[in-house]
Amino acid sequence: MNRKPILTVLGLVIVLSMALAACGTPATEPATEAPSEEPITLRWRTRPDNQAEIDVYQAVSDAIQAQLPAGITLVYEPGGAETSSYQDVLKTEIAAGTAPDVFWIPGTDVADFASRGLILNLNDLASQTPDFNMDDFYAAPMAHMTHNIETGAEGAGSGALWGVPRDVSTFVLYLNLDLIIEAGAPDPRELAAAGEWDWEAFYDVATRVRALGPDIYGYGANAWWGPYGVWMNAAGGGFYNTDRTACGLDSAASLEGLAFQRSLYVGDNPVAVPYGEDSEPPFMAGRVAMFQNGRWATPGVRANANFNWDVVALPTGPSGHMGDWLFWGAYVVNANTAHPEEAWQLVQRLTTAETQAMISELGTNIPSRVSQEAIDAFLTFTPPDNNQAFIDSLMDDPVAEGPLWAGSWPEFVAVMDPAIQALMTGQTTLEEFQISICAEANRTFNP
Repeated sequence: MNRKPILTVLGLVIVLSMALAACGTPATEPATEAPSEEPITLRWRTRPDNQAEIDVYQAVSDAIQAQLPAGITLVYEPGGAETSSYQDVLKTEIAAGTAPDVFWIPGTDVADFASRGLILNLNDLASQTPDFNMDDFYAAPMAHMTHNIETGAEGAGSGALWGVPRDVSTFVLYLNLDLIIEAGAPDPRELAAAGEWDWEAFYDVATRVRALGPDIYGYGANAWWGPYGVWMNAAGGGFYNTDRTACGLDSAASLEGLAFQRSLYVGDNPVAVPYGEDSEPPFMAGRVAMFQNGRWATPGVRANANFNWDVVALPTGPSGHMGDWLFWGAYVVNANTAHPEEAWQLVQRLTTAETQAMISELGTNIPSRVSQEAIDAFLTFTPPDNNQAFIDSLMDDPVAEGPLWAGSWPEFVAVMDPAIQALMTGQTTLEEFQISICAEANRTFNP
């Protein structure tokens, strides 16, 4: 059954405006602000997954606008898609002087933007903000956000702060319960509760659903590093060696994960939407039983799924873990902004507990602030009913998405993506992949 979000966008604007008013202005602002001498326009950007998510962030922007002093105009800009083009466009715009003042980037790209001098080190501004506390946010993202490029130091006192995490998320499998019941397959949620949700059980459910018809699929995921990295992580492997200074794609564990993933796409019994095709439209159309995606997909599923649905955590792999990611992204400030103080204040407003709670209620993400109260509230933000799946993944030692300080992440993924694509479409074998992949990928690391 399709259920609408608890709040309408208009309702979000009203409630968020009240919450922001109650929490006051950031500590760096005077209690009473005089209008700016000259009008200021602050532009900010995120990379939304769908129109429902765009609506959420526009509502947030409208609510914050109502709290700004006269003379400051806030403009929200949705941008990009789930590809590197979003980041590439930002780099081009920064060089041209047309980039927004504040923008969100994935955690993987922080090192690239910081090393290129594209984003502002906010450490000095943060040190003048008594109410800003790094410990309020998950430790793994903050370690990367405070990485000092020159010294390698991290954490409070490192002299670096490249931004503030907006959110965290993990993958889950969005379930079409109608298809699973029709196929006579066991309920993945019940298997997970019984501790029996592993790769074998996952493949069994996917196989049974696939047998329903030629245009029905047991599993779907889109072709980017997040979904395929899970299978490597769950087998005990991953992208890098232990200290993240060299390629680890050819390790025995990484290859074990890739071999299982490949069996979903090619071989005797493929069960997945063909690799490289967008899996979200067929899932929304009711033709995919298990769609792998993050919390950011929830608003779109709420709005568009006309079938009974829920979520379940990823299946446990040979390592004893799901291999899930701790996804995160951060609001950062354009190094060339004409309004650094105002941009920093906007970053603070965008990451208050109140703002994060309201966005979470609409389904878009999990708050990046560490708080049992925030987790307890998140569990009530339904549908999906099984929000515990996201929390279970957070508690299962997920691999933190992180920038590649020892090399170039964009160059590394430019080597990895097409190699995985060829592997999952049957153009190359696992043995061919193993022979060549790290020789190429290691060229992207610093000498």
